[in-house]
Amino acid sequence: MTEPRQYPTALGAASRETITLLGHDLARDVMGEVSFGELAFWLATQRRPTPGETRVFEAVLAALADHGFTPTAIITRLTYLSAPDSVQGALAAGLLGGGSRFLGVTEDCGRFLHEVLVAHRPLPTDDAGWDALALETVQRQREAGEFVPGLGHHVHKDGDPRTPRLVAIATEEGHFGPHLALFAAIGRVHPQVLGRTLPLNGAGVCGAALADLGLPLELLRAFALLARTAGLIGQLAEELRHPVANDVFLSVDLNNRPTDPDPYRPTPLGQPDL
Repeated sequence: MTEPRQYPTALGAASRETITLLGHDLARDVMGEVSFGELAFWLATQRRPTPGETRVFEAVLAALADHGFTPTAIITRLTYLSAPDSVQGALAAGLLGGGSRFLGVTEDCGRFLHEVLVAHRPLPTDDAGWDALALETVQRQREAGEFVPGLGHHVHKDGDPRTPRLVAIATEEGHFGPHLALFAAIGRVHPQVLGRTLPLNGAGVCGAALADLGLPLELLRAFALLARTAGLIGQLAEELRHPVANDVFLSVDLNNRPTDPDPYRPTPLGQPDL
């Protein structure tokens, strides 16, 4: 007789009497004993974080949870207006909007910094060395016509308040590592290349902090989405109490105006795309 195929997992598994999670009894060892942020870190790495790692990680989650009426929040509210029987659809709609302009910067910045660090050995040992590497990095991006992920913010033009706070927490907990060091150096030297001063935004510093915690780069955006899920639940809860989605819908629907068609014209081969 053929033995049934097995699917080993260190995550959740249930028997008739117990549920185990990460090698622990869920009801006895986890529930009421482990914070949700600690558990999320543990699930992703399959190692229990230290208190310092948990503090930095949960600070990141707090920084990314809610930023007001962003596109992700608006689409969540509008989807709930359209389908109030589908809370999961409203949350999913908001999360699907997490991309290169909103939320995705966390992943983009973490990956960008990591690629620079991997290509540069040995790593600098003082601020002068970090500044030199940062200057080289910003110059290379400028010459390539590329932006530095995490540099600049459409609202906090004089400084994102999340950035110094997260740097301070990481420093206090002994987790100010090379990703944060390079990001901080970029903040110091970029005016020499760009001719203007831009803030290091909160989403970018979150990516640097998560990378310094050794979390998988492929999951950095997932952690941003985890944080934003809580924020979107808050958006839905407020929509129930003080609805605005219908006003948003009507402000567009009742103020549209007809125009003549504007046909799409493919760019001729060999010509620049204007």
